[in-house]
Amino acid sequence: MRIALDTNVLVYAEGQGDELRCGKAVQLIDLLSTQELILPAQTLGELTSVLIGKAKRTPTDTRDAVLGWADSFEIADSTWPAFQSAFDLVADHQLPMWEALILAVAAENRCRLLLSEDFNQGFTWRGVTVVDPFNTSPHPLLAHLLKPMR
Repeated sequence: MRIALDTNVLVYAEGQGDELRCGKAVQLIDLLSTQELILPAQTLGELTSVLIGKAKRTPTDTRDAVLGWADSFEIADSTWPAFQSAFDLVADHQLPMWEALILAVAAENRCRLLLSEDFNQGFTWRGVTVVDPFNTSPHPLLAHLLKPMR
């Protein structure tokens, strides 16, 4: 099952945020198959902004961190058709543009899940279900993936 990660998962995995979410993000990424995980390119741009702006990392350290993510996982580019779909998500579902683009890229890349805390839990669009991996009661799709690995 292909899974896309939203920026917040990466930010927590980089140690930015509360200890519980940071630990859970690292554990989650370690448990999931790297062949199934994709990173929409948009998430790496947003991660760059957070690491330089909020975390006050140097541009060099930030570049190294972002390139490390890019070396570890498949990167899915934002295409014009994904932008067009994102415009529809903004208009039809009142999603913020950049979140809509991440969801559209996940759908375009045949992901079944988008792990994010920025949407309504269980929101499904074009076969992609958004799951908050930090929710205290795990969504059944995510629980199913993690169960054999416990």
